[in-house]
Amino acid sequence: MGHGHRGFTLLELLVVLAIIAIASAGVGFSMRDSTQNQLEREALRLSAFLESARARSQLSGVPVRWRATAQGFLFDGLPALASGEAQLPTNWLDADTSARVEVPTTGTQAGLPVDVVLGPDPIIAPQTITLTSRSQPDKSLRMATDGVRPFAVQVQP
Repeated sequence: MGHGHRGFTLLELLVVLAIIAIASAGVGFSMRDSTQNQLEREALRLSAFLESARARSQLSGVPVRWRATAQGFLFDGLPALASGEAQLPTNWLDADTSARVEVPTTGTQAGLPVDVVLGPDPIIAPQTITLTSRSQPDKSLRMATDGVRPFAVQVQP
């Protein structure tokens, strides 16, 4: 009777280990930080709300201001809605999110809290909002408008 294989050869084991290592590396690189993903979702959501408030301000001719609060954010000056229209939310999807409006370093508003002014003029002042994770302050995301285009996430170098 001949001798049969009783296990794997060293070469077969090395090939399997190499495949597992390559697959693990690929999965690791494809997974992104969930905190950064959450900030991106919050920024896209907030951008849509800001543009909605901006459009309402232009239609009504009444200035609308956005400001961050300890629990979320507020839209001041939004005109009353017609029946069936939903109010804009005032909270973050993730309670770990916080926001601040970047203030000018010079001028009459230096050092003072600043609201984001959304209208009623079609062209507004350039404005920037920074979203940050409270639990991981090193994770942040900036969104800005030049005053003409909608708020958009800025790519940080």
